[in-house]
Amino acid sequence: MEIDVLGQPYERHTIDLGSDDEGPVVATLVRRRADRPTRRAVLYVHGFVDYFFQTHLADFFAERGWDFYALDLRKYGRSLLPHQTPNFARSLTDYYPELDEAARIVRDVDGHDQMLVAGHSTGGLITALWSHSRQGRGLVDGLFLNSPFFDFNVPWLVKRPLMSAVIAASGKTPYRKIPTASLSFYGESLHSDHRGEWTYNLEWKPVTGFPVTAGWLNAIRRGQQRLRAGLGIDAPVLVACSTRTFKGRAWHDDIHSTDVVLDVEHIVRWAPRLGARVTIARFDGGVHDLTLSGPSVRTEVFRELGRWVDAFVPPPGTPEISVPPAPEDKTDDKSGVTA
Repeated sequence: MEIDVLGQPYERHTIDLGSDDEGPVVATLVRRRADRPTRRAVLYVHGFVDYFFQTHLADFFAERGWDFYALDLRKYGRSLLPHQTPNFARSLTDYYPELDEAARIVRDVDGHDQMLVAGHSTGGLITALWSHSRQGRGLVDGLFLNSPFFDFNVPWLVKRPLMSAVIAASGKTPYRKIPTASLSFYGESLHSDHRGEWTYNLEWKPVTGFPVTAGWLNAIRRGQQRLRAGLGIDAPVLVACSTRTFKGRAWHDDIHSTDVVLDVEHIVRWAPRLGARVTIARFDGGVHDLTLSGPSVRTEVFRELGRWVDAFVPPPGTPEISVPPAPEDKTDDKSGVTA
């Protein structure tokens, strides 16, 4: 691995994914080692119009004894090449090769026995579908979904004709740009050049976002349909989101304490479809990326995440809690009298 743009202790490895109709394709795996050798690792996947820059998330896990890995998917962030349409995909399964290779590096090359997968927004949808498709292989020991993209935040009367138009356009013109609401409120609320506290590469994560294409929109729609039909993820899942969605059309300070991208009630509604062991945690004052919320809220997010990890993804070799057998029934069936 070579030194990443974040500098030490971050390293990165380029994953060669061959070529598609736009030319060569790569993904990028970023690694931040814990201070002491460990066999536990986290694999993080970003959202739409996003890439990994949240070093405080990596610090949280490294300080708890986990090696941290972040995957910039094809055509995102570090992996975006000059000839490519930013963030484009025809299917969410397009991302499975880099996820498989990242998991192979984490487990087989770097020798980790345990892997927690964390996905934000679109990354939450992608990692949920991938985890389901890889069930039974012992790859994923836990799944943390931060405001996952389970549904479109538009009224049904708008959603249905929009999706019909997307389906019609995606086959023949997948690169066609679809008019959508701007992400500028969210971008302004985050970046330090505007109304936020965070500094990141605006070429990789523009304040107003990237254009949405018909192919990508249809890929998301089909992925959401598959999830809502029910998955069978065989690892414990933590789904986290804000308590409120921003509904306004003009700037308001509430943008700093609500989800301005997704409808949080959609997240809560569809979370139980992920599998048999799903925990839902909601945070008052949380923004779309909960780890970028205000200081007090993100402190609570990390506290709850730590508690969940300790309970559901303990270190390998931790003895399981034994459940005492049910007391023997000594009732006399004939008399109904207990002996």
